[in-house]
Amino acid sequence: MKKAVVVFSGGIDSISTCAYLKQKYELHGISFLYGQKANQEIKTAKSLAKILGLKDHKIVDISFMKKLYGNTNALTSLKKKVPGKFNYSVVVPIRNGIFLSIASAWAFSINASLVAYGAHTGDKNYPDCRPAFSKKIEASFNQGEIDGINSGIRKRLQIWTPYKAKLSKRQLLKKGHDVLGDKIFNTWSCYKNGKLQCGKCESCNNRKAAFLDASIEDKTSYLH
Repeated sequence: MKKAVVVFSGGIDSISTCAYLKQKYELHGISFLYGQKANQEIKTAKSLAKILGLKDHKIVDISFMKKLYGNTNALTSLKKKVPGKFNYSVVVPIRNGIFLSIASAWAFSINASLVAYGAHTGDKNYPDCRPAFSKKIEASFNQGEIDGINSGIRKRLQIWTPYKAKLSKRQLLKKGHDVLGDKIFNTWSCYKNGKLQCGKCESCNNRKAAFLDASIEDKTSYLH
């Protein structure tokens, strides 16, 4: 079976991406501590990696990025409030570019042929989620290993997203629910930490809307 490395946050998009790819690929998950307020998602990722039967799961600490980011975004800065609906403060500068660089280095090392992250057609507000970005970064990474690829030492990588496959968050979530059942409610979407997800931040609101759109009763416990 071909190998795939999946950027694995513990949220419904990355979990459902794993569910979508699970039958065709041996999955290797990679999660990142990048200085985010919601590091609760890492605990969730550990648990769900086992439930999904991932072959391997790496947790990479790049929390030094918090200092480099400064106050550019609301997900790492303590000085910025997390909004209830989208504004550009929730965009972490080329976050997916950083994640994909590390994930792809691992993928080349284990001869995986695919690197996936959970961007879907509803992620139009995020430049590093769009297919135009993933297509160009795929070309760049393969060019960076072109001699190894041409000699047969490395496998050519495909950077794959549900967005590329024209999948909506609703379609992706339905696949995740089909595979995981009620365990899908153990995912963590919230931009904040706590025993319960806040229910008010942009990501929690997107989560609620996705379950409603997919006609799945939302059994998540929210603070609000």
